[in-house]
Amino acid sequence: MTDVKPVLRLEDIVKTFPGVRALDGVSFSVFPGEVHALMGENGAGKSTLMKVLGGIYQPDGGAIFMEDQQVVMAGPLEAKAKGVMFIHQELSLAAELSVAENIYLGELPRKSFGRVDWAKLTEQTDAILKKLNVSFDAKTRVGDLSIANQQMVEIARALTVDAKAVIFDEPTASLTDAEKVVLFDVIADLKRDGVGIIYISHRMEEIFKITDRISVLRDGQYQGTVNTADSTEESITQMMIGRKLDLSRNASHHELGDVALEVRGLSCGKLYQDINFEVRRGEVVGFYGLVGAGRTEIAETLFGLREPSAGQILLEGEEVRIHSPADAISRGISLVPEDRKGQGLVLGMNCRDNMTLPQVDDLKAGPFVAEGAEVAIFDQYRDRLDIRTPGWRAQAGNLSGGNQQKIVIGKWLSMHPNLLIVDEPTRGIDVGSKSEIHKLLRELAAQGYAVMVISSEMPEVLHVSDRIIAMYSGRVMRTFTSEEVTEDSLIKAISGLSDDKAA
Repeated sequence: MTDVKPVLRLEDIVKTFPGVRALDGVSFSVFPGEVHALMGENGAGKSTLMKVLGGIYQPDGGAIFMEDQQVVMAGPLEAKAKGVMFIHQELSLAAELSVAENIYLGELPRKSFGRVDWAKLTEQTDAILKKLNVSFDAKTRVGDLSIANQQMVEIARALTVDAKAVIFDEPTASLTDAEKVVLFDVIADLKRDGVGIIYISHRMEEIFKITDRISVLRDGQYQGTVNTADSTEESITQMMIGRKLDLSRNASHHELGDVALEVRGLSCGKLYQDINFEVRRGEVVGFYGLVGAGRTEIAETLFGLREPSAGQILLEGEEVRIHSPADAISRGISLVPEDRKGQGLVLGMNCRDNMTLPQVDDLKAGPFVAEGAEVAIFDQYRDRLDIRTPGWRAQAGNLSGGNQQKIVIGKWLSMHPNLLIVDEPTRGIDVGSKSEIHKLLRELAAQGYAVMVISSEMPEVLHVSDRIIAMYSGRVMRTFTSEEVTEDSLIKAISGLSDDKAA
């Protein structure tokens, strides 16, 4: 690629915030027809760099070049006009508008006297949606779409202009396997058209499947660029975090305690039926299955967000009725939800108040909340989970996705629960932070906690679980111990096949 001019080049980009040097002389190039991965831990500077490129932030030093011409990105519209398109991880759609209106927002085709050309708008949109092989049309209200389909609308925006560079920020976080295939086909089409692509993801399998080169940031500094074909997951991880990770399967053999939770014949309409399992103190029980298997719905029932239609829930051998999250919390059940933004955080609230929210009443000194006690709790779990924030006053909404997830985990750990349920604990989190959270979950079990982990990542459930419950279509297909489980047997179970059926 040395004889081809880069479509995009960043030179010595510097960005400083009060007390934080977020970017410290970052440089790298993207060539036409290249899929270029940008990797780094949460807080490494990836999002800040993309906001500089998109005109949301102005750099304090350095320069941006498009096809060897220095440019200044004065704002997002100017970045788009210069051919830079963004597919954001966090959706930025207007729920009350149609798919077509969202895709062409600010650029609606017009007829005479400024009237919207609705026929042309629908025709253009349906042509783009056809490329994406989606099940909805131009007139569908965006608010009626699933999160995965809303993500496809975000992706459709990139196909409306003659883009020179497209940035995908964790684009598969909400997509099914079938939708991922469509996305990768779209990326392949853009690549054939000579578009330069920056692909940000924590998912190593995706990086090694579709990218040509990988650039790595660590603590705001550029660590280097390597050819994907010449790299390994281990080498990239070491570039990202400066150390090796323990990627082995769980092989812990500490002694288990009494049964903390037992579920007998639990059902919830058509969501799941006749569920039976137990979780002992000192044990991590993993739940693994495809989307729609019923894993999250079971967790929501245990936390009082859903009413079961049949069955029993026993805590410490005593049958209980849990009608609300307040009931669950009072009985020592904590839930780290799958949707950290919608269910786990108050984004406009500071980090300290988010972390101590469930126990405000217990921290009162007279009519007032004891601020010193709140700060002490925050400081303890900031250090324990390595939460990267300038301080407790920072708004949770301003943190990276991984650090937001750590705030949610810290909030519930600070309650010292009898049963900790963690739904997708490391979604959108970098490999270094994943390793820390996995280690923490194992440590909690070793300390006598009963832990349930729901995950869509096979390496994760294999790494942290003492037992794995494989689910398919609302039913438990099989329960594995960490010693007997294999990847093949686990895949068969979550696909609805027993070993006998598979044979």
